[in-house]
This record gives sequence, structure tokens and C-alpha cells, in this order.
Amino acid sequence: MPTTADKRTAFRKLHEVGCFVIPNPWNIGTARYFQHLGFKALATTSSGFAHAQGFADGAVPRDVMLDHLREIVEAADVPVNADFEGGYADAPEGVAESVRLCIYDFDLALARVRAARAAIDKAGGDVVFTARTEGFVRGRPDLDETIRRLKAFADAGADCLYSPGIKTREEIVATVKAVAPKPVNLLMSSASGFTVTDIAELGVRRISVGGTLARVAWNAVLRAAREIAERGKFDSFAGVVGNAELNAFFSGDVKRR
Repeated sequence: MPTTADKRTAFRKLHEVGCFVIPNPWNIGTARYFQHLGFKALATTSSGFAHAQGFADGAVPRDVMLDHLREIVEAADVPVNADFEGGYADAPEGVAESVRLCIYDFDLALARVRAARAAIDKAGGDVVFTARTEGFVRGRPDLDETIRRLKAFADAGADCLYSPGIKTREEIVATVKAVAPKPVNLLMSSASGFTVTDIAELGVRRISVGGTLARVAWNAVLRAAREIAERGKFDSFAGVVGNAELNAFFSGDVKRR
């Protein structure tokens, strides 16, 4: 891992001859991936980070921005140029254990649901409690076992039932029928061909997309970054949303909060 001094020296040398592209990551993941593509340096982006945090560009508090700069610098092995606005002044135990517990024993899973229901009831507030079982995304795509768990969770007081990973019409219908009249949440994480209308007709009450929209953004970013890194072209920038449009939205949004 290069030292801070090494990075500063390398960064200065990059400015001495030739031309280099310095992409702007807005989080650790993008910083790491841009570095992976072979870029020799990175630069933070105040607008990219601000919009991801729900602010207009220029509205991120100084301490928050400083923490962000530190995390990018610490994550990167290459030099990082910091976008620090105008100076802001006028003058989690054990990965192995966690993996082991991803799919709980049936009795333990049920006990956890019952405990959660009791805690929610004690706290009050009419919270909608969704109970999930993850066999289909944890290497155990057993529909019978999934339904057994969801029915038990429903009986234990879950308000909504969720099994991420079920995808076929048959799996969805069987799940909906098994826990009726309790509602089912369906995760849509791919272009399966189903529309909202299709899913509604199967009896599903709630559709979530998990991290898929973030991956949609990643898809566009990676395609553009690869085009720059591998072809030296910026054609993918055509038609992108303007900074002014995003600033206008987030400025108005902050006022409405």
C-alpha cells in the first residue's frame, strides 16, 4: 500500500507530461472499481456525493464531507484529488458466524419472528412487520420448506411475508395462496418479463427491487468508465442528466423536508 507521500509524488509526476483521465468516484465501491480499470488517480466529486446523500451540490456539511474524503483516500491505492468546495468558509462479529446464521434452523427462525412480533407489540405504533426466509438466495431453493416457514411466520404474527429469490409464476402463486390472506412481497431483481399488472394479477401485494436500481446506475457507470479506459472515448456521456437539473431538484427537496 503506497504511503501518502508516495501518492503525492506520483500525482505530481502525472502532471508533468502527457494526458491522464481522473474519474470521480462517489463511494468506496466506485473508487475501487475505477482504480481496478487502471486509472492512475481519482478525484472526489462534491455533486456526486451530495446527490447520493440527498443534498444539492454545495449543501453537504463540512464534517460529513471530510469523513467522505477520508474514506475515499483510505480506500484507494492511487492518488486522490479532493473536491472540497470553497473551503466551507468565506475567510460490524465474525464473518463465518454470520454466514452460518444466514438460514436459521426452523425452530430458531420461528422463535425470532415471535420475539420480533412481541417487541413490536410492546413498542406500539402499528408497525408493519415483514418476515422473510432466504432459502432461494442462500443455496436452498426448496419451495415446500419456504412455504412451511412463511406459513409459520404468518401464524406467529408477521404482517407481510417475503421470500427473496422466488421468480416463476408457479412459485409466486403457490406462495401467495399458502399465506393468504396475509400479503406477500415480491423482489424484482431482473428483467423477468413481468409487469406490475402481471404481478398484481398473481395476487402479490408488494413489489420491491432491493439493490437493483443501484446496479442499474452501476451498469451505466461501468460502461462509460470502460469506454474511457479502454477506448479513450466519452460517447456514453451523451444525453446525461444535467447538474443544474439535479441541483434544482435537491434544493427544492431540502426546503420541503
